Amino acid sequence: AVSLEKDGNIWHLGVHIADVSNYVQENSALDREALKRGTSVYLADRVIPMLPRVLSNGMCSLNAGEDRLALSCIMIIDAKGNVVDHQIAETVVNVDERMSYTSVKKILEDRDEAECERYHDLIPMFELMKELSHILRERRHRRGAIDFDFPEAKIILNESGEPVDIKAYDRNVATKIIEDFMLVANETVAEDYFWQEIPFLYRVHETPDEDKMKKLVTFLQNFGYTMHMQGGQEIRPKEVQKLLDKIEGTPEEAMISRLALRSMKQARYSPDNDGHATQYYTHFTSPIRRYPDLQIHRIIKDNLRGRMNDAKRHHYEKILPEVAMETSSLERRADEAERETLKLKKVQYMRNFFGQEFEGVISGITKWGIYVELPNTVEGLVHVTNMTDDHYDYDEEHYQMIGSHHRKTYKLGQKVRVKMIDCDEISRTIDFRLVKERKEEREDG
Repeated sequence: AVSLEKDGNIWHLGVHIADVSNYVQENSALDREALKRGTSVYLADRVIPMLPRVLSNGMCSLNAGEDRLALSCIMIIDAKGNVVDHQIAETVVNVDERMSYTSVKKILEDRDEAECERYHDLIPMFELMKELSHILRERRHRRGAIDFDFPEAKIILNESGEPVDIKAYDRNVATKIIEDFMLVANETVAEDYFWQEIPFLYRVHETPDEDKMKKLVTFLQNFGYTMHMQGGQEIRPKEVQKLLDKIEGTPEEAMISRLALRSMKQARYSPDNDGHATQYYTHFTSPIRRYPDLQIHRIIKDNLRGRMNDAKRHHYEKILPEVAMETSSLERRADEAERETLKLKKVQYMRNFFGQEFEGVISGITKWGIYVELPNTVEGLVHVTNMTDDHYDYDEEHYQMIGSHHRKTYKLGQKVRVKMIDCDEISRTIDFRLVKERKEEREDG
């Protein structure tokens, strides 16, 4: 839940998170099972929750008009978006209204009459939230934090679980407001506990993979963009953010954003605060679906209740490295499962388009062929054995395919036309064949 008041140029923002740790005691059967799962898993057609639904949809659900136990981070924020003071406290929250993202978007963006009428009393607060969200986003931007704002694929399924459409799932004004408020709460909690020198779990990013970054730079050059690699090896987050600004609103924005994100090293949990794009970061806001959040809620409550003695410190110092390692690994497993089910549903969807032609962009090149991504985020392979107009060699240094006789080249980012020729649900792969442009056919003919 979020609450907001404005007093002159000062904002009072409250981010209130259901107190899951009150119901999931350390080392209980519930806790051991939650740690074994590590996270809730969001597949294309179902959710496998970390904790039982009786908690997530019941006692730990901040339902309107009901008193609920919470952990709150209440921040005082100045006109430039700096958190100048804050308090982390155990609270009881009673929600006025349970809103949906769609509803808030209808009010703030679409000015929908029926929605505006229904939530008339809350509109001034929503307008303030939109204003503060923009200030917080601008501050992060100035600091060089990376904001990947691209549409993700949302697969529409029918009642039988079969995919009937693939749409871009866009972030709107409402999702951005909640995202910005969660980010500032996570940063505030992380910084507080870092300076208190209390054993804690942080969310950290390592330096991006050098080889992936070089590929990304080559890909960008084919689109006419440049990116400065420091010392020829490292790319600063600010450089990535500059690039995202340049491509905003262009047709290639979604693809370049996705490739830039893939080039970054995956974030992980760590008891040491080293190397996040922001200086201090943790996961405080989702204890119902992420074990690290649940773990730090226990630490915060022990501290707030004056129980953080030497024995407790020693206990947390002992268990946190393993919790960090375990939950990072389980998060990767969940991500992989999510990706694989999306791939499967995309293959099932594309079965309906055998023999049809599509415009796409070359998103990857390897010695066995070129990967082409369609506007709906479906990716398929044009295998070298299906590139029959020449013998093609992979130029590894420049990430391109070159025909040995006609010297025709295929580069990352190049637009191509492809025909769907095969797909396999077991291996979750889609095969394309390149379609000759009409001009080329005339020349050949």
